[in-house]
Amino acid sequence: MTLDDSSATPSGATAGQRRRRGSLVVLAGALAALALILDPVARDALSDGRAIDLGLLQLRLTYNTGVAFSLGDQLPTAVVLAVTAAITATIAVYAWRTAPHSPPIQTLGLAAIVAGATANVIDRFLDGKVTDYFHTGWFATFNLADTYITGGVVLVLGALLLESTRKDPTP
Repeated sequence: MTLDDSSATPSGATAGQRRRRGSLVVLAGALAALALILDPVARDALSDGRAIDLGLLQLRLTYNTGVAFSLGDQLPTAVVLAVTAAITATIAVYAWRTAPHSPPIQTLGLAAIVAGATANVIDRFLDGKVTDYFHTGWFATFNLADTYITGGVVLVLGALLLESTRKDPTP
């Protein structure tokens, strides 16, 4: 604890740092919950093979036993679940550790990635597969959790690019 950091607690975390971590957890939890609520709704509404045309996007039920683009769909479910859970936990720990010092946009992106990955792990844990329902016709079918992961990666990369342009390039 430094003299300049008068709001620091004995554990070393300031109120602002705890707030940033709390925001990360609340946002990731809320986003994951929304994705997990939407999965059974999609299963119920689309289970009879019905597709709903929304223009550029269709709602059409599929299941993915693998990971992105069905990679690893021949692997045992326990292996896919263990690997994706380990990767999710690693990203969550990284997000937790960096949240107090990261730009807000990066924390938001990491929260979205953690939420999407967590929702997919939970969905896979429940029945051995991930429920997908957004279908474009020209791209793989995906779900809300997948959009969180993709959007989160875009936000994190954007934050990193902004940070690199703000640094003074002179040695």
